[in-house]
Amino acid sequence: MPQLRIRDAGTFLGVSDDTVRRWVESGALPASQDGGGRKVVDSYQVAMLAREQARTAVDPTGVGRSARNRFVGLVTDIKRDTVMAQVELQCGPFRVVSLMSSEAVGDLGLELGSIAVAVVKSTTVIVETPEGAL
Repeated sequence: MPQLRIRDAGTFLGVSDDTVRRWVESGALPASQDGGGRKVVDSYQVAMLAREQARTAVDPTGVGRSARNRFVGLVTDIKRDTVMAQVELQCGPFRVVSLMSSEAVGDLGLELGSIAVAVVKSTTVIVETPEGAL
């Protein structure tokens, strides 16, 4: 399994290095040493901890859908002309941008700070890895 340095694990988990060290000390996150004697953690264990720690806002719509990729967030920007609009949401740590008609923006009552749900249903998902990771 790939290993991550404490600092990098903190970046992926959205916490400080000290928090990762406390999790290692408490046994919540197992650690070992790399060839240089630095503490490292198993990247899969970091991913599982990130999944456990993930918190999403409650979907205010109460509507069931087949799309699994739903991101609840706040509208942070709207760029609008007479026909089209670009709406930006901040959904936790993720920025989601949608292009829609200006009419739809009005129909939905979207304004800066509005709570909205981005629903993503795509036939294509592209996965990339960092250079040299293979």
